[in-house]
Amino acid sequence: MRGKTVRESQSEYSELALPNDSNGLGNVLGGKVMHLVDLAGALAAMRHARCPVVTASIDYMNFLHPVHIGQLMILRSSVNRVFRTSMEVGVKVWVEDLRTGDVRHTSSAFLTFVAVDGKGNRIPVAPVIP
Repeated sequence: MRGKTVRESQSEYSELALPNDSNGLGNVLGGKVMHLVDLAGALAAMRHARCPVVTASIDYMNFLHPVHIGQLMILRSSVNRVFRTSMEVGVKVWVEDLRTGDVRHTSSAFLTFVAVDGKGNRIPVAPVIP
């Protein structure tokens, strides 16, 4: 199985923070950010494996800065390591204030995804070339 570079899995996902995503203080809910982290991680894993993937685990997440309504959340992800059927994916979350252009790193996480076939069985994944 031919190895693939990290660059081949790099993905970017962006979403505007809207009122339905926030708490009473106008900050995006942490669960919403975690949901987006899972999606962004899955994009990188699927790009690498070229098959469906399922989330096996997620490391803890620190929320360094809040995301406010009207700001743009930018999530960047890539496959860092590959085992036989699983992949470690890193995701960084950035927030951009669209009025000022200020961009801040707001959180990061590492997730593990498992490659599966159409029946949900684990399948081998190509190695990653750092």
